[in-house]
Amino acid sequence: MHAIEQNGLIELSFQDKASIVNDIKTIPGRRWNPTKKLWTVPVSERAKVDRLMAKYGTPKAAQKPELVGDIPPMPELTIDIPLNMTPFPYQKTGIACSLNFKRLIVGDQPGLGKTGQAIATITGANAFPCLVICPSSLKINWQREWTMWAGKKAMILNDRNRDTWHLFANPKNNLFGVSAMVDVFITNYESLKKYFVASIINNGGPLRLDQIRFKENINIIKSVIIDESHRVKDASTQQSKIVKGVASGKEYILALTGTPVVNKPRDLVSQLGIIDQLKVFGGHKHFVDRYCQEGGTNLKELNFLLRKNCFYRREKTEVLKDLPAKMRQIAYCDITTRKEYRDALADLEKYLKLYRQATDEQVARSMKGEVMVRIGVLKNISARGKINDVVDYVKDVIESGEKIVVFVHLKEVAQMLLKFFPSAVTILGDDDMQTRQRNIDSFQKDPDTQIIICSIKAAGVGITLTASSRVAFVEQPWHPADSEQCEDRCHRIGQKDSVQCIYFLGKDTIDEWIYKVIEEKRSIANTIVGAVDEVETSIMESVMSLFNPK
Repeated sequence: MHAIEQNGLIELSFQDKASIVNDIKTIPGRRWNPTKKLWTVPVSERAKVDRLMAKYGTPKAAQKPELVGDIPPMPELTIDIPLNMTPFPYQKTGIACSLNFKRLIVGDQPGLGKTGQAIATITGANAFPCLVICPSSLKINWQREWTMWAGKKAMILNDRNRDTWHLFANPKNNLFGVSAMVDVFITNYESLKKYFVASIINNGGPLRLDQIRFKENINIIKSVIIDESHRVKDASTQQSKIVKGVASGKEYILALTGTPVVNKPRDLVSQLGIIDQLKVFGGHKHFVDRYCQEGGTNLKELNFLLRKNCFYRREKTEVLKDLPAKMRQIAYCDITTRKEYRDALADLEKYLKLYRQATDEQVARSMKGEVMVRIGVLKNISARGKINDVVDYVKDVIESGEKIVVFVHLKEVAQMLLKFFPSAVTILGDDDMQTRQRNIDSFQKDPDTQIIICSIKAAGVGITLTASSRVAFVEQPWHPADSEQCEDRCHRIGQKDSVQCIYFLGKDTIDEWIYKVIEEKRSIANTIVGAVDEVETSIMESVMSLFNPK
């Protein structure tokens, strides 16, 4: 809040806040100036203005000149880390920076591989056992990424290992031998209390960290990775306090987020507290007084101190030379429709026995068509069971300011997504040509249109969606050429970014099998020109063979 005396009036300017306006309205003679968009108060009411300034005015800490220096370049990686994959050059500098800072926020733009950098950092530091805290939808992917990048055994915490997981990290108590040892433990935010909190004693009032008593097993953990750390930007929540308690005292704490600041600098307070770096900024009160006035103050200094001490971020445009033109990623989902899926799978397997016993060729052909229908039912059940994970992913993408193209096969799945994202536009089979073009134009030109939901068949060819470099598949087409056509709605002339394509696969479902078969058959599509029927028949036969009795 600022006060300037001019022409017998005191002009009051501030960021909109109902409480300030209410206080000003109690002052006699106050007026709203619509031209200057500020309030004026007679000079005779200075005493009341002084009281307002004491209550809402800019703290002295925010009034000092900004301290800004040269941001040092990111270091080069000089040690060999035993990895199964080779990081991109920009990832190597990120790993080196993380090893140097130890407790930091990794703020690379989504799609640049923060997961791999975090895994390599902890591996390079040999800071095991490591705890990964992530959204529920990403637990399986973190487990697979640890194996893929570093060959490390990772355990997802669940009710079965709730009271015994720590034994797998302790050689003295391990009853199963060295081969059963676990390097990494993975849990979601909501389950932290279940595994790490012994009790909470709060007799009213805001919860304090010292009122939470943690289990001794947190002492086993040597490092913590906090994925999508903007989820704990509110320090007042129980979840944020538990994350802070679990991470406390660890030498390596890596907070990963493509959107470290969602709305305002205050979003950083909790995250910096969790990684134990608030002291760099003079502590909690000084940070708020210095950087959080009227939405944000001394932001150049804040950026300088962050990058100097505990933060790095690269945009895609900065590292594009290191990236392939197109990248594919798999996201494994633990489907919520598991019982329905098992029942449908059992039904399919019974029907396949009858199909294999058919001797009449015409009957067998008819039954084969029915088999493919029933396989389609499995795909549908899996797709519906992945919706929550897809929604979480899409929310993270749009919160980071990016656009995304989501491909589906069934209208039912598209409608489920539209319930979560009613402002999304569509290209579906029953959209007329005018609606399609209007929606394409909106997605391409309107920054507020961040999501377009597309039918694989209706939007797979002939359109351009280069406003996005993010493509997600909730369902898979039968043919590898169809998936490539869909990917290429974004990967075409006019695209300035590397295109990231993510395939959501139901864990232990037909999704995994179809994806594997399609990848195996992709080379066929590249070598048999025009033989679409041959390729599709080959894929269908391969899928059906998956259900052959062993």
